[in-house]
Amino acid sequence: MADAENKYPQNTSGAYYVDDQCIDCDLCRETAPANFKRDDDGGHSFVFKQPETDEERELAEEALAGCPVEAIGRDGE
Repeated sequence: MADAENKYPQNTSGAYYVDDQCIDCDLCRETAPANFKRDDDGGHSFVFKQPETDEERELAEEALAGCPVEAIGRDGE
C-alpha cells in the first residue's frame, strides 16, 4: 500500500500520488497518460496533474488498482 509520507516530491498536490515503491513499470503512464509522467532522472512515475474529469478519475483508479507494487496512493493532499 502506498504511503503518503514516502511520496515523490514531483507529485502535484492532491489526492493521488506515487511513492518510492515505484518500479517504473509504465502501467500508470499507459493507463492514465493525462495524469502520470516519468521522471527520467529518477526512473519512476509521478502524478503531474490530478484527475479533473470522471474519465480521468476512472483511469487513475484503474492505474491504482493495477499497480503491481501498490506505489499509487489516493490519500494525499
